[in-house]
Amino acid sequence: MSPNTRPTYPDAPRDDVAETLHGVQVADPYRWLENGEDPRTRTWLGQQAELMAAERDRWTTRDRFASRVTELLGSGSISPDYFRGSRRFFTRRNPDQQFAVLYVGDGDDERVLIDPMALDPEGTTTLDSWQPSKEGNLLAYQVSEGGTEESVLYVMDVASGGVIEGPIDRCRYSPVAWIPGEHSFYYVRRLPPEDLPESERNFHRRVFLHRVGTSTDEDVCIFGAGMTMTNYYGVEVSRDGHWLQISASEGTEPRNDLWVADLTTSPIDAPAFTLVQGDVDAQTSLTFGRDGRVYIFTDRDAPRGRMLVTDSGAWKPEQWTTLLPEAADAVLDGAAILDGLPEDLLLATWTSHGVNRMTLHRASDGSTLQEIELPGAGTVGGPVEHIDGGPVAWIVYTDHTSVPRVFEFDGRTRALTLYASPPGSVEPPVVHSRQVTYTSADGTQVRMFVISPTQTPDRPRPTVLYGYGGFGIPMQPGYSAAILAWVEAGGVWAVASLRGGGEEGEDWHRAGMLGNKQNVFDDYHAAAEYLIAEGWTTSEQLGIYGGSNGGLLVGAALTQRPELFNAVVCVAPLLDMIRYTTSELGPTWTVEYGDPEDPEQFGWLHAYSPYHRVAPNTDYPATMFVVFDNDTRTDPMHGRKMAAAVQAATSGTRPILVRTEGDVGHGARSVTRAVDETADILAFLAAWTGLERS
Repeated sequence: MSPNTRPTYPDAPRDDVAETLHGVQVADPYRWLENGEDPRTRTWLGQQAELMAAERDRWTTRDRFASRVTELLGSGSISPDYFRGSRRFFTRRNPDQQFAVLYVGDGDDERVLIDPMALDPEGTTTLDSWQPSKEGNLLAYQVSEGGTEESVLYVMDVASGGVIEGPIDRCRYSPVAWIPGEHSFYYVRRLPPEDLPESERNFHRRVFLHRVGTSTDEDVCIFGAGMTMTNYYGVEVSRDGHWLQISASEGTEPRNDLWVADLTTSPIDAPAFTLVQGDVDAQTSLTFGRDGRVYIFTDRDAPRGRMLVTDSGAWKPEQWTTLLPEAADAVLDGAAILDGLPEDLLLATWTSHGVNRMTLHRASDGSTLQEIELPGAGTVGGPVEHIDGGPVAWIVYTDHTSVPRVFEFDGRTRALTLYASPPGSVEPPVVHSRQVTYTSADGTQVRMFVISPTQTPDRPRPTVLYGYGGFGIPMQPGYSAAILAWVEAGGVWAVASLRGGGEEGEDWHRAGMLGNKQNVFDDYHAAAEYLIAEGWTTSEQLGIYGGSNGGLLVGAALTQRPELFNAVVCVAPLLDMIRYTTSELGPTWTVEYGDPEDPEQFGWLHAYSPYHRVAPNTDYPATMFVVFDNDTRTDPMHGRKMAAAVQAATSGTRPILVRTEGDVGHGARSVTRAVDETADILAFLAAWTGLERS
């Protein structure tokens, strides 16, 4: 297929399907593609695969990208140690392994506890989460198959490695909170599907108490009955077993209700809860300190976050004392108490315009002692404390050219030193990373990272613009084999810190959610215009890329400003914003996007819904929709329907493609599968931005 020849697209009949919603006629001609098992859909997908294969055959860079991405992943990975009793638990991936493996260490000895490839040599089983008991003798862990993220829970005896409980199903996104003594734990489980209408089977979570060695039929529901269907619950038991903390959030809303129960004065199977925060538009959590005090993290009256302290039982906000006040230009991310010192210290991490900082304070009053120098302008994970306390804490540090490594901060020396590196070695290419500021449509100043072969623009280059802009998730510097391979090949990669993210705190998030969602798209368009105006690229050399909520972002950019880009990669997207609530986890996101059942919110959604904004006789950019058959977060129907609509509407010769993949879903996958997907994306972008020729 020549780049100047219009592809012959698979036949996709336009059905006469339409609904009148809130007085608006809403057409949905490709609703038949929502059913992935419909023979018409399967035939259509088979033909799309042939079209995709023909496009792939003409790429000249795919093998080179696959090889280089594999090399750049050659360091493997390492996590901090998590101490429980005399044992430490950590994950490590060697360069030749498909997944990180969970280990247990006792002194200098270490052994494998869970290797996903040993569980499933086909590489379709993932270790979703794990939680050792406080004494370290038992391990609760969750696995899922085929990318479904439908976790089942097991309990392992750490000494023998034998499974003593499970499988316990319906445990997706379930925290596990062990009670000291290792006899019981709290966890979250959905109600049995046979008790629910089909449309509600992904929801109705409850908090249960499970006693080790008993049937789950005997589990006691201690929280959640009669509450909102889409609630998520957090559960935590303090180190000494004194306090139980439960938080509840409706879907992904940026607020929570919070309860505590004293497990020394009420039974573990019937805790007496006290409401700490209810019907308050803020996120709040508690940490029960080893010093008997309670540390409170909240964005209540502080959109960038602050830390307070109180005594056990003093649950009213007027009883709380501020330790770390809200900063003017940084978001509070986390903190650790360092004790066993002449005076207790508080180690805090912050995000300042997308880049992390770390500070040291007196734990008694929060007064600042010093700024801790980090290895660079990057991103910090943690800090992680020893469960039994002590003067040290651990962080994970990464930036655009540094693989994630574990560092230890010692309160005795007040020094940050390297603690653990990944097992392999890799030589990243020399690239230049800088943060720039540009102006969005309404005058808002937005920041963006630009990673490039040169410090300043030397000539317009093939460029990828990446973004997300949702759910309060910040875009921060981090090691990326895809970015490094692209820039090494001569391109530029930009990451925009759009409204809707968390780079500037909760106000920044809310400036890009619900009725403000268009701000996110405007920020993205302005980022593209900035890159062009500053000489980094041209429209003909510019590709855009995003996944999940970022797939919605690039879908909106595709339909609102098709002339601004030459290539689009749209991964695991939401695109039909009128019917996104009808499948998978859609109902949990109405607090972020809006509910199409509500007339006003329908108006917001319909105004930008990419599927409904596809316009006939438009010369759309080259576009690749990437969807996963087992995606149980964003239904693959979004990509299928949108692809059919754009294929029918485009007037140009640039291809509109569908890349489908089975046995994977929205989240984790094997290294081999990740490399294959990345190589396809980079090669497609290279072909349509001119990187092959640069």
